[in-house]
Amino acid sequence: MRNTLLRMLAALMCVLAACADVTPVQDFDLQKMAGKWYVVGFATNAPWFVTHKATMKMGTAVLVPTAGGDIDLSYANLNADGTCWRMTHLAKKTDTPGRFTFHSQVWNNDNDMRIADVLYNEYTLVHTIKTKDGVSEVLNELYSRTTEASAALQQKFTQFSLETGILADNIAILPQNAECPEV
Repeated sequence: MRNTLLRMLAALMCVLAACADVTPVQDFDLQKMAGKWYVVGFATNAPWFVTHKATMKMGTAVLVPTAGGDIDLSYANLNADGTCWRMTHLAKKTDTPGRFTFHSQVWNNDNDMRIADVLYNEYTLVHTIKTKDGVSEVLNELYSRTTEASAALQQKFTQFSLETGILADNIAILPQNAECPEV
């Protein structure tokens, strides 16, 4: 009975988190988002994260605004064997500044991405709702212009993730990692 109750509570948390309405930051400026960011924080309610959390390391995200107001996203992460994992997306602007949507060919899911908070020369909190086969998961990421995030920034990210329904055990500040070579 206890396990059933815990599973129901976990499922409810996932539903509430996926439905939490995170509003994009006011006065969003796409051009100031441009450039290289380090992915220093990662938090999700996705089940796969539990088994991968311990091996995850910091990667990079490069954001390039397009002439039409969309964002070319390029992610890179150096694997332990020296190879690079890369992924790209074209995030399409919506009617709401700071909110973008894209379909991931890699994961076959639809993504609703929102820039929840940003200081353009320091950090940004990215909140994404990923939906596949009618099931939604929340992903929060902390991007930083440097490879280190202050204790205050880490706490801000942790608090934001908890407020969007992610359990404390599913929030990670990623260890530093060498970078993939430029392509």
